[in-house]
Formats: sequence, C-alpha cells, structure tokens
Amino acid sequence: MDVNLVLRSTRVITPGGTRPASVAVSGGTIAAVLPYDAEVPAGARLEDVGDDAVLPGLVDTHVHVNDPGRTEWEGFWTATRAAAAGGITTLLDMPLNSLPPTTTVANLRIKQEVARAKAHVDVGFWGGALPDNVKDLRPLHDAGVFGFKCFLSPSGVEEFPELDQERLAASLAEVSGFGGLMIVHAEDPHHLAAAPRKQGRAYADFLASRPRDAENTAIGNLIAQARRLDARVHVLHLSSSDALPLIAAAKAEGVKVTVESCPHFLTLTAEEIPDGATEFKCCPPIREAANQDALWRGLADGTIDCVVSDHSPSTADLKTADFASAWGGISSLQLGLPALWTEARRRGHTLEDIARWMSEGPARLAGLRRKGAVEAGRDADFAVLDPEATFTVDPAELQHRNRITAYAGRTLSGVVTSTWLRGERIADRGALAEPRGRLLGRDG
Repeated sequence: MDVNLVLRSTRVITPGGTRPASVAVSGGTIAAVLPYDAEVPAGARLEDVGDDAVLPGLVDTHVHVNDPGRTEWEGFWTATRAAAAGGITTLLDMPLNSLPPTTTVANLRIKQEVARAKAHVDVGFWGGALPDNVKDLRPLHDAGVFGFKCFLSPSGVEEFPELDQERLAASLAEVSGFGGLMIVHAEDPHHLAAAPRKQGRAYADFLASRPRDAENTAIGNLIAQARRLDARVHVLHLSSSDALPLIAAAKAEGVKVTVESCPHFLTLTAEEIPDGATEFKCCPPIREAANQDALWRGLADGTIDCVVSDHSPSTADLKTADFASAWGGISSLQLGLPALWTEARRRGHTLEDIARWMSEGPARLAGLRRKGAVEAGRDADFAVLDPEATFTVDPAELQHRNRITAYAGRTLSGVVTSTWLRGERIADRGALAEPRGRLLGRDG
C-alpha cells in the first residue's frame, strides 16, 4: 500500500476499543490501523501525537449555517472554521434560516454554490418539508440531500411553516415511498398555545411556556405516524426525558425511530440559568437537573442514538434580555466536544462513548459510510484531543461569526490539539488551514 502518513498515539479510539496504534493513511483514506511500534513505510511521514487521544473526526448532523440570506448570523466560512477548531470534520446544514431555504433543487444548488469555496470541513445538506412542497421531496432526494427537516410547531421564520398532522402524513408517505428520512422538530402546537406565556427576563417563565408535554405529545404522534406508514423518522434535539420510555418501546417494537440530544441539554441545567441570560434560550428548552440525569441514562442505554450541536446562532441584537422575544438558539459548534467530555468523564463515561455518540452515531444516521470510525477504508478524518487539559471559554477565541455562547467563562476539560480531514491537518492548536472541505451528497 502507498502510505503517505502515519499518525501515532498511545490512545487511538477504534471500534474495537482504545489502544496504542499507528494509523496508516493512503490517499486520504485509512489504509490500516497498525501496532503502535510498526515500522513507518518508506516515503511516509510520521506524526506522533504522544498521549493525545485520536478520535474519529466528529460528525455534526444538526447545524444552522444560515448562508446565504442571513449570513450576518453565520456563514459557511465561519461555521466550518468553528467546526474544524472543535474536532468536527463533517457537518450537515439545516434547510432553514437561509434565504432561500433548501426546499427545492434550485435552492439547494444556490446553497451548494455558496458553500463550495468556503468549506473548511466536509458539508452535506438536509432538505426541508413544507406544507406545499411534497412534489419537491423526491427531486431533492435524487439531488443528494440526506433527508428532510420539518417542524410540527412554528419554526420562528415565516418562510419555513410547520406541518399539521395531515400534511405530516402526506410528506411522510412521500418520503417513505423512496426510502428517505424525515427529521422532526417535535413540539405540539396545541400544548404550546395553551401554556402560560409571559414577557420578561425570568427563565422560569420561559421554561413554563415550553412544557415537556409539548414534546411528549408530538413525539407520540410522530411515532404513531411512522408506525402506520412504515416511515423512517428522527427526533431532533430531545429535551424532555419523559419521552424516553415511549421512544424505547417504539424501537423495541420495530418502529423506525431514532433520536438525538445536544450538549446543552446534557451539560447545562435550568437551575443555573440567570434571568435575562438569553444566550441559554433554545427551543425546546434546557430543563432541570433531574431531567438531565434521565437524559444521560437514555444516552447510556442507547435510547438516544447520538449527540449533535443544533448550532443555531444569531446576531447579538436578537438576543435581547426578554426570554419571550429573544432569538432561540445555542451557539456551540466549536465547544460541543469539550463540553460533553467534561460532563461525560464526571459521570464515568469514556472517550469510546464520546466517539460513539458524536461520530459513529451521527454518521450512521446520515448514511455516511466513510465517516465515523478509525478503521481501514474510512476517510482519514481525526480529532486529536488532550483529554486531561482544561481551558476557560473566552468568546473572543471562538471562530463562529457572532461570539455569543452559553459556555462563556466555563472551565472545560479536553483541548482539541489538531483536526485532520482526509489525512490533511486542517486545525492545529487554533491555527486553521485554507478550506479543504468537500460538498457531500448521500453516499458521499
């Protein structure tokens, strides 16, 4: 084999466990995972990262890049730099908050053209399912989108309306007809409308306005539709742990349902959110510590399939101190790995768990067969982490466009020392290379 790079570490996270190893790379692909002291082939360069852990490059399937149209909120250049700095080598862009949204093939082509020269990591795209675009779903699928995002309650932007149960059924029937995937923001609009809604700075009032029952009911309805139509569905950003038994039972029954959660639900709690601190606002919301404990149990037992960022940034002026009117979204693309690792290690989890939740699981969800593991035949994508090092989050050091973060001032464990994309180093202790990312389609 024509090996051009050997990446060596005392801690390589492979599907078979953690071990000292030398990872041989040929033409951007992992050629072999060799013994630690294997001879370096002639002509190959050795990169020895010592005791830093080599994880598979992270795959983040839930990122709002907002480009084009709302590029002042975020853009492909800044978002993918943040991803690279945080150990993410592949991201999938959500179809909304950009103008136009990714709801037709023509709109997809516009977004791809904008992203092409700006991508520091590999980028794929979700399509969107709207009340009036059922006819566009198969063409989008044929054009390579990874699946279709829909809302069951208002999205927050008028150009991306929600689906009622009848329109959800129509879209699911269409998507299941060609074996596609529907990914769903699951909050029930009737429960939201009935919940108390108050203006002001109090986080408790905002939390009351997004009750767990809104998630639980929407997820129950989604599972019923998926069962009836034999459709593949994925629950986005699970916040309510009350829904876990329902999801687990559906999986055991054979319903094609998967679910994700996010670092903010697993590391932040309602009890610690100051009034007026709308950098913590997201929908569904960050809930109480006891709820978080239950989410961790669901993650540990496999009910929750993966952990992704739901990076949903905005300009600073939209993060007013009024929780009712402030834009809802957590900016965390660069910080998800250390944030989750900090809490995971406290709870007795390992870097193998992190790799499964943040790389293997999202890659499997999206069908990215070349991503998600350090093993022969996969892309040579790596996140190299010093898991014992700590740092304090300084928003000025973040790469995303508007440097607002709920993690400001927190001390986190785990420093990403380098990130590698197809055998090329794209981030090195904060220094970033020129864009080398590719645009991915399904099977890419």
